[in-house]
Amino acid sequence: MLREDWKFDGPSLKLEFSRISKSRLNALTLVIDPVCGHACQVAYAMSKQGRTEEAIIDLCAREGTNEKNIGCCFADGSRRQGRDADSVDVIFQWAKAKAIDVVLWTDLPGSFTGVPKHEFINTAVSHVQGLPPEGKAMAAEYVWCAPDFVVTPLRSTLQAEPWFQKS
Repeated sequence: MLREDWKFDGPSLKLEFSRISKSRLNALTLVIDPVCGHACQVAYAMSKQGRTEEAIIDLCAREGTNEKNIGCCFADGSRRQGRDADSVDVIFQWAKAKAIDVVLWTDLPGSFTGVPKHEFINTAVSHVQGLPPEGKAMAAEYVWCAPDFVVTPLRSTLQAEPWFQKS
């Protein structure tokens, strides 16, 4: 992926480890989650691609997904795409304030849409506990390696569990 270094003054979005990732042996991965997510500031990087379409292709390749799962926001308001309208609005306002012409992000859905918010933590912990050893290891690695500023209720719960400690 052609990008500059990470910057750590991105917008605050509702994030949670609420996507079951088939490519990570069903470990949970971080997504924008308007229901179960917790407000966290996000990092971002400027693409070195010359055109927006090239940057979208680059992001799709990095994430192993297609354009349907790429959110975008053009500062001129000509194009806005994302699963959560509130998050798109936050990103749009942030981009305008930063004078950034186009913002792209991975916009995969969470996997616990039918689970009431008050049951999410227990359901997600049970999911991780039920993974085979390789899946648990991948889940632990992904959660522990997330940036320290990404503090969510599920992350805090998992990291407090004795069976979820770093190996």
